[in-house]
Order: sequence, then C-alpha cells, then structure tokens
Amino acid sequence: MLDWDELEHACRNCQLCGLARLRNNTVFGVGLKTADIMFVGEGPGEQEDIKGEPFVGPAGKLLDDMLSIIDITRDNCYIANIVKCRPPNNRDPQPQEQDACIAYLRNQVALVQPKIIVCLGRIAATRIIEPNYRITRDHGTWILRNGVWITSLYHPSALLRDPSKRPETFEDLLEIRKKIQQLSIELK
Repeated sequence: MLDWDELEHACRNCQLCGLARLRNNTVFGVGLKTADIMFVGEGPGEQEDIKGEPFVGPAGKLLDDMLSIIDITRDNCYIANIVKCRPPNNRDPQPQEQDACIAYLRNQVALVQPKIIVCLGRIAATRIIEPNYRITRDHGTWILRNGVWITSLYHPSALLRDPSKRPETFEDLLEIRKKIQQLSIELK
C-alpha cells in the first residue's frame, strides 16, 4: 500500500489507459483523509477535469446541498471517483478504464478507513457493491462488507436530469444520517 503522497504521485502520472492522453488533470480526491464517511462517484466531468477536484460543477453544487442536509461538508468527509480522468463527452467509464484505476481507489479506501461508503450512482454501485446492482431498485439499501457499511444514492447528475428522484434521495440521506448516529460517528 502506498502512502498519500506516493499514491497521489502515482495517480497523477498514470498512463494505464487511454483517458490519460485526454486529461487536463487527474482528479484524485478531496476532503478529510481520516473521514468516517467516504463518497465515491464514477468519474470526473468537464469542470472537474479543468480544476482537478471532484464534484465542482453543477452536480457538485447539488452534492454539497445534499450533504448539508445531514451536516456533512467537504471538510468532514472524503470524496473520490472510480476513475481519476474524464471520459470523453462525460460518457460512462468503460470496464477497462475502471480496471486501470480501481487500485487507486482501493488504496484511498485503505488509507481513509471509512466506516461508511456511499456510492454516488450506478457505475460506482456496480463496481463497489455488486455487478448486478440496480440503482433504481437498490438505492438506499445497506450492506456490511469488511466492517464498512456501504449504500448508494442517485448520482447528483441524475437528479439534475430527473428531479422527480429527489424525494427518494432525501429519504436515503436521512437513512445515512441514521446510520451515522447508530455508529456514533462524530462529524468533525
């Protein structure tokens, strides 16, 4: 396992897939490196690629608003993605691109040691929870794996496209708050 500096250096210099040739910046992750709660999206979009930080565009603004409902900020959680470089035209990251990046995410999880992981959207959920995961059916459900509680929410971009899913997401956020309380997590 690499330490934070080694891991970020390796990620920033990665050439394991074709996305590396297209990137402006790798989007490594942001937040509290000892957070009890970690959010994982699928991959960076255009604004994230420009700034080198996850969830800074319109979906990031919505994510910040969603997290504020349950007293979470970028200062008391950790946010990362499955892939660290932007897929062209914001398409879904292909399996081989996910395979090239997954070791970075696993190393991040090992360093953070979260008690809760929240997958943001279908891609993250199918990679982290279960390949046959259906976000429309399974969002908000919990599994316990290796001592870590894992759930999923609709991706903020999906909520921007389809606001009718927001009430379900609000309920899922309340369930995350309950899990935080059950685990006696103090948000720093």
